[in-house]
Amino acid sequence: MKKLFMPYHNGALQLKNHIVMAPMTRSRAVGNLPNALMATYYRQRSGAGLIITEGTSPSPEGLGYPRIPGIFSEAQVEAWKTVTNAVHEGGSKIFLQLMHTGRVAHIANLPEGYEVVGLSSIRAAGEIYTDKEGMQEHSAPTALDAAGITNLISFFVKAAQNAIKAGFDGVELHGANGYILEQSLNTFVNNRTDTYGGSIENRSRLILEVAENIASAIGAEKVGIRLSPYSTLSDMPAYGDAEVHETYAYLAGKLQEISVAYIHVSNSPSIPEKTHQVIRNNFLNTLIYCNGLTAETAEAKLQAGTADLVAFGRSFLANPDFIRRIEKNEPLNEPDYNTLYTPGEQGYNDYPVLN
Repeated sequence: MKKLFMPYHNGALQLKNHIVMAPMTRSRAVGNLPNALMATYYRQRSGAGLIITEGTSPSPEGLGYPRIPGIFSEAQVEAWKTVTNAVHEGGSKIFLQLMHTGRVAHIANLPEGYEVVGLSSIRAAGEIYTDKEGMQEHSAPTALDAAGITNLISFFVKAAQNAIKAGFDGVELHGANGYILEQSLNTFVNNRTDTYGGSIENRSRLILEVAENIASAIGAEKVGIRLSPYSTLSDMPAYGDAEVHETYAYLAGKLQEISVAYIHVSNSPSIPEKTHQVIRNNFLNTLIYCNGLTAETAEAKLQAGTADLVAFGRSFLANPDFIRRIEKNEPLNEPDYNTLYTPGEQGYNDYPVLN
């Protein structure tokens, strides 16, 4: 049997196979609340050993996109229980991805009375969709002061505790794709002069303090993190190959000291082999790779030991029965890109499955 389909056992990650469903924003959480439509969507995809949810905000200020869910209110905690129950009935484990969008936001997407915040007051280039006003330039963020940073960390910790209350098996910190945790790493976006800016150690401080405080609150074995070395998504300017390499080498070692359950690497061709290798060398717990994999290349990564688990995104998006399809070598459905982020069932949980 291929390694893909064999059980994976490492600490708290007791999974029925080596396949992870990657987090994907789907914008179906009307009113920022999970709903029955979402429970059906995740239940359909419970062939994965581990499901990582769409990005979910730990606080109102982090709801930068329209219709993304939160995990900061009792109503949200209760609503997520229908999702976790559905996935567990399917025999899968499920982690909640905690995503604070930071400056990648528009005020029209936030609840009334809240503002867009960031590590600095530097506005992100480009536009973002709003339900109220259509496409708009990103809002200029208000730079968090020292008290704001302390509050941000506490929001993440409370959100992780809420996730466990909602029945999740753990949480994944979204430290990728240009959102607030990755914003802290980038020298062009983080221009702070306090202990959260400047050196690699200072720019890594926010991610590590969030990870360490959550690990203390719910257990390190229930914490993962997604990273995207060398990514320029969401107006994240490249800040020097050597600096990026040293940043992720340092992070991997420190995350090993905290002993988080996994690092989830959002792979891209721009990541040099030496950076892949230093993450593997410095981090001894589970390493997940995602992006651009086929069943064949994923199996090769598992066999080579360069990844412990492999994640698929768009393949799961359009194929609720993705596991069955690759087991039987059946063709995959193509995603409908026109309905990725629209409300409703179409292009969400109405994709055909094999008989």
